[in-house]
Amino acid sequence: MADLAQRSCVPCRGGAPPLSGAELERLQQQLPAWTVQRGHDLQRDYRFPDFASALAFVNQIGAIAEQEGHHPDIELGWGHVGVRTFTHKIDGLTESDFILAAKIEQAHAGLVR
Repeated sequence: MADLAQRSCVPCRGGAPPLSGAELERLQQQLPAWTVQRGHDLQRDYRFPDFASALAFVNQIGAIAEQEGHHPDIELGWGHVGVRTFTHKIDGLTESDFILAAKIEQAHAGLVR
């Protein structure tokens, strides 16, 4: 995961096929807490002790997304944040989705130390 978190998202211009097969599996193994859904998107739920902590994490995710130019769907609730990412231009997963997820995971790890 650390290797992915050190990389930057690359804008997708479309026309490329979404990840599948061995490459998709290799990247998913680097983020075991995340789940690939239907081979289409990458998801993870995080739990927090209260709403304020969850909201602070959402704000961190927003800052990461803006910096990377790659934006996930985020669900915020009392003590919970759900994150879902995929590359809209190809309607599937790219390496950038895994890079973004690794950066989010790294931010979360910094909160729970």
